[in-house]
Parts: sequence; C-alpha cells; structure tokens
Amino acid sequence: MKRQIKSINNLLVKHFGVPPRGKKLPDPVDLLIATILSQNTNDKNSYKAFNSLKEKYPGWEEAAELPRKKIEQIIKVAGLGKQKSLAIKNFLTKIKAERGKIDLRYLSKARNEDILNELTSFNGIGIKTASCVLLFSLDRNVCPVDTHVHRTLNRIGLVKTSSPDKTFYAINEKLPEGIAHQFHTNLIRLGREICKPAKPSCSICPVLKICKYEGKNFVVSNNYKQNSFMLLDEIH
Repeated sequence: MKRQIKSINNLLVKHFGVPPRGKKLPDPVDLLIATILSQNTNDKNSYKAFNSLKEKYPGWEEAAELPRKKIEQIIKVAGLGKQKSLAIKNFLTKIKAERGKIDLRYLSKARNEDILNELTSFNGIGIKTASCVLLFSLDRNVCPVDTHVHRTLNRIGLVKTSSPDKTFYAINEKLPEGIAHQFHTNLIRLGREICKPAKPSCSICPVLKICKYEGKNFVVSNNYKQNSFMLLDEIH
C-alpha cells in the first residue's frame, strides 16, 4: 500500500501542486474547536462561527463558563448547533477540571496513538477531529480522513472500507513519511472539485490511469471545462 500511496500522492502533487502551509502552527485548542465547527458545513460558515466565539470570549476559560445554549446561539451559523455546542462545552469544562487550565500543549511529546486516545475520550470528539489536531497543530505525519478522502480512496481502489475511521486506520499504518499534509489537502481538493459524490469528472482526473472506480463518468461540465482551459493558459 505504501507504494500505491506514493503514486497517488505524486499524481495529485503534479496536478494540484504542493499545498501551502503557514509557518506558525495553530494552537491545538483553537484547531480542535475550529474542526468541531467545520463538521457538515462550509469553510465560510465554520470560520464565522469560530470568529464569533473568539471575539466574544477571547479566553477559552471564559467560554467554558457559558451555558451550553449560549454557545449554541453564538455558533449557530455553522449548523448542528446543539451537537457542536455539546462537544465544545464538554471539552472545555472537562479539560479545565482535569488539567486546571484549557491547554493541550501537554500532548506535544506524546505518541500519536496516545494523543488519539486522549482526545477521543472527550464526548463529541472523534478520530477526524483528533487527527486534525495531530496534523495541523502538532505537525505529525498523520492524514485525517473526512468524507472526501474516504470516498476518493475507495473509488481509486486503495482501500475497501465502510467508514472514514476505517479508512484512517488502513492508510495511516502505511503512510510514507512527510506527505500527510499534501496527501490530505490534495485528496480533499480532488473530492470537492473532480471526484464529487455524483457525476465525478473522471476525464480530467489526475489519478484516472490508476483508478479502479467502476462508475466512471466522462461527461465534463461546461464550468469545469472553462476553469480547466483557464488553468492551462496559466500553466503555458
């Protein structure tokens, strides 16, 4: 599988490039809460919800004292307010009670497996959220798996799994060193722009030659044709 992952990653990088990454890693608590807010919504709405919470209560200790319904009201733009506010409230109050402060930097020297177990012990925090903390805040070579990553890797034929969590464990056991960020980011882009749930644009897919998906679609939308021609003009 490691060789297959390398092949897929190389094709994605050739097509999309190496995704940029900021020099400063985000705070783990900020990243964890932002990831909770990002579930089942778009980046614009989750960003608004996160900023609303941080602007009103810059310190997480302040937010921890809020009633859950108040948190729900503040983050409502992100959707699933009750579910997300429960997860946020539970995490903030529990970590403060256990550690005396709301800070996850104590995890910085722990093993990946231990960090996953620690973070998923909080109600409402799953493998995807915990693995995002590992990749984006702790700079670990761990590839989070959302619906896009799960769908594309199953279609390509790298895995045959029934859930994102199962895909996560399958690929991270064999993930080549140093590629997690580009692999994760480019797979999400592949899933959003090309390998969509319905009517994927297979004729312009960078991994077409190795993809084993039986339901390939070779009809390209006019919008994507126009965007592709613009991209080609920029390249040449």
